[in-house]
Amino acid sequence: MTEALKRVRDYEEQTEMQTGSCARPLLHLTPRVGWMNDPNGFSFYQGQYHLFYQYHPYDKRWGPMHWGHAVSKDLIHWEYLPAALAPDQVYDGKGCFSGSAIELPDGRHLLMYTGIVETERPEDGGRELQVQCLAVGDGKDYKKWEKNPVLTENDLPENASRYDFRDPKIWYENGRYYCVTGNCTEERDGQMLLFSSEDGFSWSFLKTLIRSGGRFGRMWECPDFFALDGKRVAIASPQEMLPEGLEYHGGNGTLCMIGALDASGEFIGEHCHAIDYGIDFYAPQTVAAPDGRRIMIGWMQNWDTLGYRPEEPLPWFGQMSLPRELSVRDGRLIQTPVRELCAHYGREAAQRDIIISGESSLPGICGRVADLTVDIEPSDTERLYRRFEMRFVDNGANYACVCYDPYEAVVEIDRRYSGTRVDAVHQRSCNVRQSGGRLRLRLILDRFSAEVFVNDGEQVLSMALYADTESDGIRFLASGEAKVSAVLHELL
Repeated sequence: MTEALKRVRDYEEQTEMQTGSCARPLLHLTPRVGWMNDPNGFSFYQGQYHLFYQYHPYDKRWGPMHWGHAVSKDLIHWEYLPAALAPDQVYDGKGCFSGSAIELPDGRHLLMYTGIVETERPEDGGRELQVQCLAVGDGKDYKKWEKNPVLTENDLPENASRYDFRDPKIWYENGRYYCVTGNCTEERDGQMLLFSSEDGFSWSFLKTLIRSGGRFGRMWECPDFFALDGKRVAIASPQEMLPEGLEYHGGNGTLCMIGALDASGEFIGEHCHAIDYGIDFYAPQTVAAPDGRRIMIGWMQNWDTLGYRPEEPLPWFGQMSLPRELSVRDGRLIQTPVRELCAHYGREAAQRDIIISGESSLPGICGRVADLTVDIEPSDTERLYRRFEMRFVDNGANYACVCYDPYEAVVEIDRRYSGTRVDAVHQRSCNVRQSGGRLRLRLILDRFSAEVFVNDGEQVLSMALYADTESDGIRFLASGEAKVSAVLHELL
């Protein structure tokens, strides 16, 4: 074990002893200490799910990247393991950046990640090169491969940026290993590169799998590529996006491309849309579960919203989304909370076919850590209500909310009035399917977040939420008359 890795492991243990049982989400993974961003190495290995994450343990702000590590049997409750990687080699001394993991035939766990190489060549103008590296281990301890890096600028196609070449996602298919990496052209047009290997260690460039063509941002981070429901799905996190209506917001976003491979193996895109329409979601990564499900998790934060932080002193910053089951339906990536969540249900409360006009609370429909499904429809098919609003983390003075305009078919999340003193991005909206004023909202509420699943996962809007953790009120408001049914499960 290197001195850098021993240092971070000792620091984790000491800090954990000092901070004790600090306030954390009940359901969403946070860093053991310090800073968290992208999920890494999401994999099923030796009977449990492993999730690594971009990690700066020594500060609650971004710094030299390590790999934090946690495991879970049910995707809901996580157990911390010691940090897996620390920046301690010439090829990764500036940080061990995002990557992925897979089990090898001999039972070892293979990690593939991005390192940073300094260069003094005049043509680089002081910029650092990005390279891909390997580490092999047993689920707890990992050793970096002696032949690192395994992919360098010499493996890139013509016109590919050597400075923006990162985040390898590895998988095994038809007797070979493959990985996609994020990249951009020298003209700053995002693209996804495909590499292949016979053994997972010796890699070569295969082709440019997908190119943005000026449509989606200037650089694609954290790519993934997988088969699902008879289609091929590519996901990426584009940087410097231009906004496009309510489909894509500006800055750092998420992108899903659904299509197929033609006879020559070229990806033919058929549908494109955002993955999450909320405020805080970035860098998602998926895993194939043993039962065949495709499960995705993302960083429930965004580079554009880092100024919004909890006021109370906590030893951590950053959290993961709830893992989501994926499917493809009618050209869309459908996302629903993993079914394992139901095993953590506590108290149930239900109110059905209640007419809401003006403002109302429903008996038993309250809670701070809860799974709440609300069905909304007009009380009279001849009279459509004008607006519906559901307020939560409500203490009478402060609240967050999700709103629906049935005429415009727009859903919006809003945390402006949740008690924050920070002027940041606090609202996001998306267009939803027109359905005569009928809408289903599923709200997963935790101590520091809210995730809203619309119409059984056709859209999702996520946000970090640093409201008073004792605020548990839920209220409904309607302009006109709406008929509401609500079922709430407290989460344990």
